Amino acid sequence: MLEGLRQFIADVVSPQQTPAFDDNGYQLAATALLIHVISLDGEPSAAERRKLHSLIELRFGLDPGSADRLIAQAMLAEGEAVDLYRFTSVLMREVDEAGRLRIVEMMWQLVYADGKVTEFEDNVVWRASELLGISARDRVDLKHRVAGRSASDPG
Repeated sequence: MLEGLRQFIADVVSPQQTPAFDDNGYQLAATALLIHVISLDGEPSAAERRKLHSLIELRFGLDPGSADRLIAQAMLAEGEAVDLYRFTSVLMREVDEAGRLRIVEMMWQLVYADGKVTEFEDNVVWRASELLGISARDRVDLKHRVAGRSASDPG
């Protein structure tokens, strides 16, 4: 299911590189959650992969190479995780409410990146939001805000 994304990352990041991100760091946890979101409906689309990369660069202030390394490391962490709590617990400890709201917004941006929302994607954002202490109202407001931007910006 994730083989295409793994191959994409493998093509960009050589396996000899040392990990640059702390396993307990908020950037790795947030990126792993984002990878989980785009992997729910099967193989991530090219649009979802591009959106993930641009969000990681923009939100975390990373250059393309660092973003590649973070995504590669987060893919490994996400593949080993048995539940969302592994990542949301780090985010609850390390990130304030405004930051957690931004992470939920990023999740919605990825959900809408391919132009369709599945019930699995909606459900995982709901579960992650709950674990992040984000209210249902804020989650729905963010969803509508992102959906509105996505509808007005089809490209």
